[in-house]
Amino acid sequence: MARSSYLFTSESVSEGHPDKVCDRISDEVVDAFFRTANEQGFDPSQVRVACETLATTNRVVIAGETRGPSLITKDLLVHLARLAIRDIGYEQDGFHWETADIEVLLHAQSADIAQGVDIAGNKDEGAGDQGIMFGYAVRETPELMPAPIFYAHKILKVLADARHSGAEKALGPDAKSQVTVRYENGKPVGVTQIVLSTQHLDAALSSQDVRAIVEPYIVKALPEGWVCPETVWHVNPTGKFVIGGPDGDCGLTGRKIIVDTYGGAAPHGGGAFSGKDPTKVDRSAAYAARYLAKNVVAAGLADRATIQLAYAIGVSDPLAVYVDLHGTGQVEEAKLETVLREVMNLRPRGIREHLNLTQPIYARTAAYGHFGRAPEADGGFSWEKTDLVAALKSAFA
Repeated sequence: MARSSYLFTSESVSEGHPDKVCDRISDEVVDAFFRTANEQGFDPSQVRVACETLATTNRVVIAGETRGPSLITKDLLVHLARLAIRDIGYEQDGFHWETADIEVLLHAQSADIAQGVDIAGNKDEGAGDQGIMFGYAVRETPELMPAPIFYAHKILKVLADARHSGAEKALGPDAKSQVTVRYENGKPVGVTQIVLSTQHLDAALSSQDVRAIVEPYIVKALPEGWVCPETVWHVNPTGKFVIGGPDGDCGLTGRKIIVDTYGGAAPHGGGAFSGKDPTKVDRSAAYAARYLAKNVVAAGLADRATIQLAYAIGVSDPLAVYVDLHGTGQVEEAKLETVLREVMNLRPRGIREHLNLTQPIYARTAAYGHFGRAPEADGGFSWEKTDLVAALKSAFA
């Protein structure tokens, strides 16, 4: 029997976290390839990027495999990395956008991988790798996201906005949040524990000083009444957080996959997102699975939905589609699995075209979650649209 009253915890990390700095730079590389391809007449469906970034004290290494316009130079990518680091806010002795040593070690995509992915003869575009991907949606927030991860993200975004605006000059770019949400009768109703570790630029500030700065923003970020006198706060529990970002801890692309998705409330297939073009189903099929799950819940077919897609490298069609409505469904899960294949082409090319994924829309996904964001006019976060609702309702009418 499912529990109706419990505690559940999720964490988030800010754009200045060392791993997120790397995610951002890797996605800037993806965007550079798509932006240049679209501007220069290079077929964007032929762009291939698998980019990893490492960042440590005043040093960044960008490595991986690519295919795309010849105008993408190392100097351009170094310039874009510096702009990203500046935008995040790093102008510190140990990590500074102007002085960091940035090395680019990208090379051509493997021909063996390319022959499995590229369209040839009667062969459609194949998946860029094998793997399983999960999508999830739940009726806990208007965005149909699990409440713990949604509000862990929101806390850090509100603080980042205050820092960028100049309203809170004492805060640094590196931060982590964690919220423990109390559920009653299966619904989120409050926060029992709040954890925030945020870099501060004044070494004289105590944990109490930092809490005085951040508490009003955190309370505002959470639903009214969720913070109460019994809520336990842990703000900079080590007592000091001045050395931050890649100077304090080495960063790598793809190490925050649970932060990027559902905060542990749903399964994750294991593949990271950032630095990958949409032939990599780790990314595109995870977006498609979220898109389908969100539309299922938005259509009223369930209050909670988990969808799994499975692929093999070089093979176009998904190997399997699995649906779990967690006992909240208004329709048969087996039939829904068939319907989902009918309302959306789940081949890699079909996903790419349906969600318009050959645009420079990826750098903005690198922090504060890939899901639960508003769709944007230029095609960003297209997987958050609910434009399949009518088709799904019609299929079960």
